[in-house]
Amino acid sequence: MAVFEYISGKLVEITPAAAIIEQSGLGYFVQISLNTFSQIRNKTDVKLLIQEIIREDIHDLYGFFEPAERELFRLLITVSGVGANTARMMLSSIPPIELQKAIITEDVNLLKSVKGIGAKTAQRIIIDLRDKLGKVGESSQIFSASDNTSREEALSALVMLGFGKSESIKVLDKLLASEPDLGVEGLVKTALKKL
Repeated sequence: MAVFEYISGKLVEITPAAAIIEQSGLGYFVQISLNTFSQIRNKTDVKLLIQEIIREDIHDLYGFFEPAERELFRLLITVSGVGANTARMMLSSIPPIELQKAIITEDVNLLKSVKGIGAKTAQRIIIDLRDKLGKVGESSQIFSASDNTSREEALSALVMLGFGKSESIKVLDKLLASEPDLGVEGLVKTALKKL
């Protein structure tokens, strides 16, 4: 967990990759994504949510304008082969909401379009994060882990029964949006009536 939650202060210097924020006479070098850069570049005072990365040879601060972007960054760096710089590159290359959608819809080609991401890494990201990022319809509401498990089991059952994956996902997402407490059986039974 981060030692620093956020930093707020005067934006002294900014580039598309980093910002220097002055707070109480100290200048903090904070690495940022292009997405965060576009949202703070014209401001004089800023507040960035922080993710601290500490290893033997580094002590870096990564800053994010939006909580959702920081959460996506935190999830990305849990994937084997995806470090902080790669995660930042992904968030700079693809807007966070589109990146989340690409992972959920298993869009390997979009993920591979990011410099440094090959087919194997793209597939690993999808496998590791797809369930964690499952969302209801077009909203950005994130499922809880238990909802995801029920959803995935119900989806698997529907696909095995011969229904299309994308059609099944749409029906299940609508059902979970209106009745989040439905279990696997309830989801499958109700989905069968709507497919």
